[in-house]
Amino acid sequence: MKLLILDAGHCLSLALAREANRRSDVELLIEPGLALTVARLDEVRPDALVIPPLSRPLTADPAAVTAHAEAVMACMAACRARDVPLTWCVSDQLYEDGFESPIDEHVIPEPRDEGLRQLVAAGDRIRAELPRHLIVRLGPLFALEGSHAWLGELLDTLMAGGDLRAESDVIFCPTSADAVAMALIGMLQQQHCGAEAWGSYHLAGTEPVSAYTFVSMVRTQLSTRLEGRGETVALGGVKALSHHHDQPLRRVLNCRRVLNVFGVHQKPWRLEVGRMLDAWCLARDDDPGATKEADQA
Repeated sequence: MKLLILDAGHCLSLALAREANRRSDVELLIEPGLALTVARLDEVRPDALVIPPLSRPLTADPAAVTAHAEAVMACMAACRARDVPLTWCVSDQLYEDGFESPIDEHVIPEPRDEGLRQLVAAGDRIRAELPRHLIVRLGPLFALEGSHAWLGELLDTLMAGGDLRAESDVIFCPTSADAVAMALIGMLQQQHCGAEAWGSYHLAGTEPVSAYTFVSMVRTQLSTRLEGRGETVALGGVKALSHHHDQPLRRVLNCRRVLNVFGVHQKPWRLEVGRMLDAWCLARDDDPGATKEADQA
């Protein structure tokens, strides 16, 4: 199976490359940006196109949100012209106001934010004009490297002594980019073999948690590992924010359909964070300068 991946520096693109390197049944071609032409599809002849998500669109530059939506529409037109399946990953933030209960796939987001509405409109066009599509809504992605790599950003800030601010009343399910990459390749392999289970799916880590609790856990786990290594680092702190005083805003995705259709199980985000922190520590062992700077701090 040959996949064409856009946005080479995205944390999900990097995770897809790592997963493909562990397999012998997948070939990846990765483009640097989101631009795609029919001529490029004719040249590559992929079995599917994959577009990583615009993470945190609620706080992104409106121009960046508009540009992403327009790029997705251009990709959709190219895929429709050559009958190439399209997989587009989107953020759970499209459910701007959340829901009290877990959100099923058939619930189409109806945000008030203009940027989010552009992304929803792009999804509506894909559903209407491109039968062979997967729209995969994801919980907040985290990874160590690449653009939108939330965990890497948290670690950099904490190690520099900077404080982190996170909502204590926004509940979601953090999602490992590595877990998403494994799931996407598995889903597309099944489609390539004739599953024909196109449509919208949800994929997120297990255990709903507040943004504040997630960030605090990352800091605690980081501190524990550094102390165990004998490193002395004055980590930054974590401060709670509260915007929803009546009741927490819940964006919990119901991932039952992706399990029933493709057999994809959700991964516990706590285990994924622990695994990534272990990998981060091993990388520090290969960089003696990092440990020296930490001790001096």
